[in-house]
Amino acid sequence: MKTLSSTTLATVATLALFGIAQAQDATTQAHGMGAATMPEACMAEATSMPGHDTTDKPAANMSEHQAAMMQGMMATSDQMMRGVMAEDADVAFACGMIPHHQAAINMAEAELKFGDDPEMKAMARAIIDAQTMEIEQLTTWIEENAP
Repeated sequence: MKTLSSTTLATVATLALFGIAQAQDATTQAHGMGAATMPEACMAEATSMPGHDTTDKPAANMSEHQAAMMQGMMATSDQMMRGVMAEDADVAFACGMIPHHQAAINMAEAELKFGDDPEMKAMARAIIDAQTMEIEQLTTWIEENAP
């Protein structure tokens, strides 16, 4: 089974949000991925987000873990979208990835709080460590290279 990087997933998500179908198709072809690559269990849940509006708080009828994960993503979505609009492609990538990684950290923290599975909790800890280091690297690069 092919493992996709968080960068690849972020690229596809960003392109989908902006509705750039041609670029999304190119990314899909380049990485050999499409909608079918998401496990069926994830797809079933993804279609059911009652009362969710990305401009508002998570729906009141969500469970605590769902609301925490949704809030963790929503807290950074505006920053991510603004970041990728930088004129320079390298700066746009770095600026978009910082909040993207923070969203991963936020979701991992929700997993540590609400999750039960030891393997997922270990993965959450690893994600927090890795994403924190990558945020530091990206921030340093921006400070040294951005116009």
